[in-house]
Amino acid sequence: MPSSTFTATTARAAERRISAAAWTVTPTEYAAGRPPQWQQPATPASRYLTMRDGCRIAIDVYLPQPPTTAPSATSFPTIALFTPYYRRFKMEPGTSGENNPNTGKFRDYFVPRGYAVVVIDVRGTGASFGTRDSFRSPREREDSYEVVDWIVGQHWCNGTVGATGISYGGAAADFLATTGHPAVAAIAPLFSVWDTYADNYFPGGLQVQSLTKSYDDLMVALDHDRRDLLPNFVYYSNPDFRGPQPVDDDREGELLAHAVTEHLSNFRQTEFMPEFRFREEALPYDPDFSSASFSPYSRADRIRENVAIYSISGWMDGAGYMNGAIARFLTMRNNPTHLMLGPWDHGARIDISPWRTTETAEPIWLADVLRFFDHYLMRLDTGLEHEAPIHFYALHSEQWRQSHTWPPAPADTTLFVGPESSLNNTPTPNSGSDKYAVDFALGTGHGTRYERIAGINSTEYYSDWQDRTDRMLSYTSDPLPVAGELAGHALADLWLSNSEPDAALFVYLTEIETDGTERYVTEGLLRALHRKETNAPDNYRATWPFRTFRRQDASPLVPGHIENIRIPFLPVAWRFSAGSRIRLSISGADADHFTQIPHGRPPRLTLHHGPDHPSQVQLPITLDQNTNTPTT
Repeated sequence: MPSSTFTATTARAAERRISAAAWTVTPTEYAAGRPPQWQQPATPASRYLTMRDGCRIAIDVYLPQPPTTAPSATSFPTIALFTPYYRRFKMEPGTSGENNPNTGKFRDYFVPRGYAVVVIDVRGTGASFGTRDSFRSPREREDSYEVVDWIVGQHWCNGTVGATGISYGGAAADFLATTGHPAVAAIAPLFSVWDTYADNYFPGGLQVQSLTKSYDDLMVALDHDRRDLLPNFVYYSNPDFRGPQPVDDDREGELLAHAVTEHLSNFRQTEFMPEFRFREEALPYDPDFSSASFSPYSRADRIRENVAIYSISGWMDGAGYMNGAIARFLTMRNNPTHLMLGPWDHGARIDISPWRTTETAEPIWLADVLRFFDHYLMRLDTGLEHEAPIHFYALHSEQWRQSHTWPPAPADTTLFVGPESSLNNTPTPNSGSDKYAVDFALGTGHGTRYERIAGINSTEYYSDWQDRTDRMLSYTSDPLPVAGELAGHALADLWLSNSEPDAALFVYLTEIETDGTERYVTEGLLRALHRKETNAPDNYRATWPFRTFRRQDASPLVPGHIENIRIPFLPVAWRFSAGSRIRLSISGADADHFTQIPHGRPPRLTLHHGPDHPSQVQLPITLDQNTNTPTT
């Protein structure tokens, strides 16, 4: 085997080690000092708002109800939640249960703490009239301005509005801010995209086929009021659900029936999304509409600089939502911005750490969103200005970290591909290459980062990773002499040739522990057609290699020609144990989630290494100098 992969002489590592004292006041401590002082109404006030074109939009209004111990107040800052997943379900008479599985957690958390909460069925969904002409339609953005106009005109609103939401609702909060409405002071986009193309449906230029079909099935079930289909989605499987809740003045549901009839003309995701295979390419029948039209980054310059923004995501948040959160934070650098990346999947439904003590995710993010809104909407003395703007969770260390910059650590550790499937701390002196025949049947299983964003109930992540990389082109390091913590985007810098003019390239990082246990760490992916790099634009700032994914920048490979292709891994914070080995693996297919590239023509990849073609993986790792750092 080659010489030791790492050396322990890294004095600068201690200087840049991120403090384990992640907060001056932890979110849990802050929430303990902000107990509920108000009561919720038994039911919200519900009504239609008529938009500029006559379309009626259904809303629910939850106002804090004052018990005797509550402070005196008649108007409140308001939090708006825009959702296509029903603002509220109608329940079978005589039954009880959560009738708002999508946004109920926000109602329950913020109303008792003195916020008015307004939940809106976006156009073409729930009890609202109209049709959805696209995913995150620009018409919804225009509606959101009018909804806020109505809110600030109510006697119970103090004139200050915030917005939040998970996934679709988070992007809706972004879009509300892009309207420039003067009442909007703060938004918290949670587990949501900045660029729908690169962060969600086409990561690395590859379409997530499983997501497109699953989302279409869900929206047919909801928009068409197909209650027979809802049990296929665990979040909406309550047998007591009876379709969307009519507004108060529609007690017999006659208006609701007309609204659902209009929804039958909504767009279909399986037909809509494949039209956007190239980023920012306009539709042939609509020159003003492209993937940018339903991506918040495209209107970033319209967000006022005094709007505070809190981006939150998790290490298993789909194929790129964490990149979206980071890009939003980097892009909106002139705004008051905050970023949190935790041990979560999409929506923080569970704790994804292999070392978790409980499956349920701690609601630390919700407590910190409270502090954020308290600071920027209520103008309370929260001490938020004394906290670092970035907080992230280090897996296996099982500790929160703070940082003032992203990335939190430089990529100053490089491992070079060598002969005999090795990764070494220096390039090998002789040139070499390894061939790999892509197996289109190879997949990554059904307990991955891709299931939850497709509406599938995942509770275990990569628990079947053992031996999966044996069918890939893999390279493994020597045992690590000390533990080290990776934080940020690792990068695979590869020299490749291919038998075909295109390929789907997947790269994986695995930790192999001393007992042989193999743990998935992270992955990266790229369609070779989109290998050209360029500078990130002002509306999508990135610290990893940026691609436009546009048709004019796409270029087929020349079969047999060696090319340098850099593939960023999805970000993560992960502690490698002393004695563990790091494995880099490369494949050309994930049959469980992506289409074949190119169709029916399995590529034969050749990875080149040595002095002329130094294939490598660059790692932002801080080596341990003190392995007994206390947990915060």
